[in-house]
Amino acid sequence: MPGIQENTNNILKPYQGLIQWAFVTGSPENVDERTSRLKSDSYRVIGKPRRTGDGYYESIILDPEGSRIETVA
Repeated sequence: MPGIQENTNNILKPYQGLIQWAFVTGSPENVDERTSRLKSDSYRVIGKPRRTGDGYYESIILDPEGSRIETVA
């Protein structure tokens, strides 16, 4: 999309570049468990496990570089 700036890992603004990973976990229980494990390993949870408007159950965690990691069921 024209006008999007290069990625600066600002989680609130869209930028070009790879800034998000999504992993399908198979069940809401797996999303909860992996979110808990990542949080206990000092990763920042920016989206607690929840049901999205399109029916997915997901959480969002930031990796050490500020990229998003989504765990999805």
